[in-house]
Amino acid sequence: MPNKRPLLLTGALCAAMLSLSACASKDDQNGRDRGTPEVGYVVAATSAVPITTELGGRTVAFETSEVRPQVSGLIRRRLFTEGGVVRAGQPLYQIDASLYRAAVDQAEANLASARANAQAAEEKAKRFEPLAKMQAIAEQDYTDALAAARVARAVVAQNAAALETARINLRYATITAPIGGRIGRSLATPGALVSASQAEPLALIQRLDPIYVDMQQSSSELTALRRSLASGGTQPGSTAVRLKLEDGSDYGFTGTVEFSEMTVNEATGTVTLRARFPNPKGLLLPGMFVTALFDQAVQPNAILVPQPAVQRDFDGSAFVYLAGKDDKVVRRKITTERTSGTDWVVSAGLKAGDRVITQGVGNLKTGMAIRPVAAASAQRAGAAAGRTAKDK
Repeated sequence: MPNKRPLLLTGALCAAMLSLSACASKDDQNGRDRGTPEVGYVVAATSAVPITTELGGRTVAFETSEVRPQVSGLIRRRLFTEGGVVRAGQPLYQIDASLYRAAVDQAEANLASARANAQAAEEKAKRFEPLAKMQAIAEQDYTDALAAARVARAVVAQNAAALETARINLRYATITAPIGGRIGRSLATPGALVSASQAEPLALIQRLDPIYVDMQQSSSELTALRRSLASGGTQPGSTAVRLKLEDGSDYGFTGTVEFSEMTVNEATGTVTLRARFPNPKGLLLPGMFVTALFDQAVQPNAILVPQPAVQRDFDGSAFVYLAGKDDKVVRRKITTERTSGTDWVVSAGLKAGDRVITQGVGNLKTGMAIRPVAAASAQRAGAAAGRTAKDK
C-alpha cells in the first residue's frame, strides 16, 4: 500500500498558496479602491437668472410746497408747531387784516350804490318805452335811457368783482397750508413784514409718505441693457426695488420703479430712474443716500455654478473641474460674468449636463481617476466618516 502522507501534505500546501494568492488579490483591489478619491459634483443646468442692478440714489420728498404770502402785511401770529405735521388748508400764519377788511366793506358799499343806480336807470328806461312808442318823447331820449341802464348793470358787475377780490385778499390774510405733510422751521416771526413779491418762503412743507428715491444709472449700461432686450438675450425684469440704508441695513418696505428720464445728464453721463416707496414710519428723510437693488432684466438660459467649484489661474481666468464620462478629471476654462447669491453665473465654457465637481477639488489633476457622487451624497458620506473616526 503506497504512502499517502506526502500527497496529502502537497495538497495542503497548494490550498494554502491559493488562499494567500486570493487574499493578496483582494487586498490589492481594496487598496486601489481606497486610493481613488471620492468627489462631489452637481449637474450643470440652465435656468432663468435675474440680472440684479445696484444703484446709488437719494431720497426725495413726494410733494414739496413753499409757504408764501399772497398779500402784504405784518404777521400777527404763527399758528403751527415747527417740525409738526399739518393738513392741507390748515391755518399757518395770520397777517394783520384790518386794511383788507376795510376794503371788503368799501367794496360792499360800492356794490350797493351801483345796484341802486342800476335800478333807477332800468326804471327810467321802462317809463320811456311807452312814451317813445307814442312819440311823446324823442327816440334818442329812449335810446339814451336804455344805454344808461346797460352801463349801470355793467357797473354792478364791476363792483361785484371788486368785492370778490377784496374778500379773496381778506382770506389770503390767513396763510394756509397748500398741502399736507411735515412742516419745517418758520423763517418769519410775528411782527415781520411780508409781501406777495418776496423771494424767501415763510416755511417749507414736505410730504414724506410715500417718498421717492432718485437713482443714477450710466447711459452706457442702459444702452447695453436695451440692446440685450431687443436681441432677445435678456427679458424684462421686475419693477420691485429693495433698499439698503446708509448703515448697510435693509429697508423694510419694497418700492416700485415709476419711470426713467428721457434725457442724459450732460455733466455726469447718467440717466435718472425714480422709484416710489412707502414710508409710514417716516424713517426715510429727504436727502438721504441709499442703495437701490432691483432685477432690471432676466437672463433666461444662464448656468449657475456654486462658488467653491470655481478656481482661478495665475492670470485670473476662471476654470472648473469636471467629472468626465470615464470618471476622470477634466479641466475646463469658463467665463463668469457676475454672482447670483452663492453661485457664479457662467456665460461660456459649460453646457447643460456637465458634471461640475464642487467637493474635493483641492488635489485634483487632469486625467486623475475619481469616484464621482452627487454633492449631497458626498456631504453625507463625509459626515458619516467623521462620526466613525470620532467614535474610534
